[in-house]
Amino acid sequence: MNLKRWTAWTTGLFCSLVSTLALADVLPERGGDNYKDGGSRWFPSYPRDVSLYGERIDWLINITAVFCIILFVIMCIWMVWACLAHNQNHEAEYDHGNSKHSVVMALGISAAIFFVVDGNLFYHSVKDLNEAFWDWEEANSGIKIEINAHQWAWDARYPGPDGKFCVKGDETCDDIVTLNDIRIPMDTPVYFQVASTDVIHSFYLPNFRAKQDATPGMVNHMWIQASSEKFKEQGLTTPQEFEIACAQHCGSHHYKMRGTLTVLSKEDYEAWAGHASQLNSRAYDKEDLDSHWGWSWESI
Repeated sequence: MNLKRWTAWTTGLFCSLVSTLALADVLPERGGDNYKDGGSRWFPSYPRDVSLYGERIDWLINITAVFCIILFVIMCIWMVWACLAHNQNHEAEYDHGNSKHSVVMALGISAAIFFVVDGNLFYHSVKDLNEAFWDWEEANSGIKIEINAHQWAWDARYPGPDGKFCVKGDETCDDIVTLNDIRIPMDTPVYFQVASTDVIHSFYLPNFRAKQDATPGMVNHMWIQASSEKFKEQGLTTPQEFEIACAQHCGSHHYKMRGTLTVLSKEDYEAWAGHASQLNSRAYDKEDLDSHWGWSWESI
């Protein structure tokens, strides 16, 4: 192998090493509340999973990463073999690549990659959606929260003791309204309906493996459930705070669009909700129409 080839190989390996170290430097620290012992043994920088169905997302990401690594290794071996076997001592053979053998090889390899990687993604994505993430009957049995996204904050609205959301013109209102602060009870389905007043945002709860776009002019749906078993496995106790993020670039202050989701025990949640409803009832002003952003709950 001549000097130019050695130089090319050395430069390539050096660039790969530098990019790997740079990636490791920007990954979240494992010691943080949201990341400690998160993810899996192979991907420890994942945010910790505290949701009922979070392992479905992690498994699909992990197995897809494994498939990609296997394909990468195969391609590296193939390229090294090609460099060594087809060097200056190998007589070149001109080929248009349209022979039956070439076409069958290309189609066969492409089909194998498509069905193994993409087929696995498609099958398990549809399966997980139907079995878990789109189980709206289960979602309707728990807490309902409306999320109003705007530049650059999250408004949240819970129905009060009457179980109904206030709309513009109501004489009184017992809804619970918060800003960048969502509180939910343990082991209870929490059904979110998400909308936006200005641009597209994305309501992202990394520790619950849930994300839903907030789109102007429409109401989108998602639900989560904090799992006491996951809390126990990871040595967590209530109350426990987790990050709310915006996963869609939404303007110059996108980076400030953060909030906190707090998981409480059922008893503590009931106490908080009762107190918060009383405070909102006293603060309610029927003339302040700008604050009456809630909508009638949309059932699926």
